[in-house]
Amino acid sequence: MAINILMPALSPTMTEGTVARWLKKEGDMVQSGDVIAEIETDKATMEVEAADEGILGKILIPEGTDHVAVKTPIAILVEEGEDVPSAPAAEAKPEPQKKAEAKDEKPAPIEISSFDPDKKPAAADAGKGERIFISPLARRIAKEHGVDITSLTGTGPNGRILRRDVDKAKGQKPAASAAPAAVPAAGHVEHVKHSGMRKVIARRLTESKTQVPHFYVSVDIELDALLALRSKLNKALEAEGCKISVNDMMIKAVAVALKKLPGLNVQFTESEMLHFEDVDISMAVSVPDGLVTPVIRQADRKSLKEISQEARSLATRARDGKLSPEDYQGGTFSISNMGMFGVKDFAAIINPPQAAILAVASGEKRPVVRDGELAVATVMTATLSVDHRAVDGALGAQWLNVLRDLIQNPYSLVL
Repeated sequence: MAINILMPALSPTMTEGTVARWLKKEGDMVQSGDVIAEIETDKATMEVEAADEGILGKILIPEGTDHVAVKTPIAILVEEGEDVPSAPAAEAKPEPQKKAEAKDEKPAPIEISSFDPDKKPAAADAGKGERIFISPLARRIAKEHGVDITSLTGTGPNGRILRRDVDKAKGQKPAASAAPAAVPAAGHVEHVKHSGMRKVIARRLTESKTQVPHFYVSVDIELDALLALRSKLNKALEAEGCKISVNDMMIKAVAVALKKLPGLNVQFTESEMLHFEDVDISMAVSVPDGLVTPVIRQADRKSLKEISQEARSLATRARDGKLSPEDYQGGTFSISNMGMFGVKDFAAIINPPQAAILAVASGEKRPVVRDGELAVATVMTATLSVDHRAVDGALGAQWLNVLRDLIQNPYSLVL
């Protein structure tokens, strides 16, 4: 019996995906547990395993096809010797229960399409809400060149407007126009289609900036003591091949600060505030097409060595597109570190539904005053972005002071 292989839901929020690559071809034998395809989501590329065994009879969705909705049939699995159906099998749907109708009750009218195959759509009808029959390519070209499709007469089947109709109208446009003349492009322009990840980033960050009331608090933190401790730790761990980074120590310091002052380890909802016992730190990792935030869970309970090893593993898998959903879901606080790029200071956008994110800039030599004397220290600016619905300004400032004390007196991070 033929079995439909469906586009899987690889995370609770996934609604569509891209068939990145087929690892089996039509006619191949498939065993239960075999990896048959790679599916690209907004976060990573994941392998899909077969749940049944049989022969991959037909691939319905070719490689590179995007916007494939979850539960859409992407291939058909058949038994050996079975004929391959030309289309996926229809799913059995339960028959709706019939309601008793009163004798005088009339059935609701059935709405039908207003399209008449023998009638060409008139331009005058367009203003009355009538559908204009135009190919998707012609519609896009018309939009790009400012062509009014209601003025066009289609030469395609049943009066359908085609590209040639739009191209003809482009050459007949009047010289005088109310719209300003387009500025010619300076050289070649490459059109790069948005990936699923880029679309999700755009949507989520737009929602964050428009729906979450941000406020920002910055503090300068001296790093000399932390850098000295890091040097000693790396020397002691050299034989084990472990190297602790400043970012690893920042993750630990942020986690301990959230444990000391847990008012920022929260999430705002319309009906209540969620306070989390575990401190799960989302760390921003740059990947070729965007940004992902894998999570180091219970970071306050882990040693610097454990954090270092886990952070490197997560960052590597993120750049290779091999994160699983549990790797990047459920963080309670985020860190974005651009210190390696020499950035002096910046403010990050909150990663909803979290209530805060810390932006870590580069450490640099600056003049400081100690006991009335001028000195030079390695100083970093850290900026906290906070959801004002969940956290007030005083609490944000207090938390930054706790973080600064931990970093400037870092030995508590290894105790």
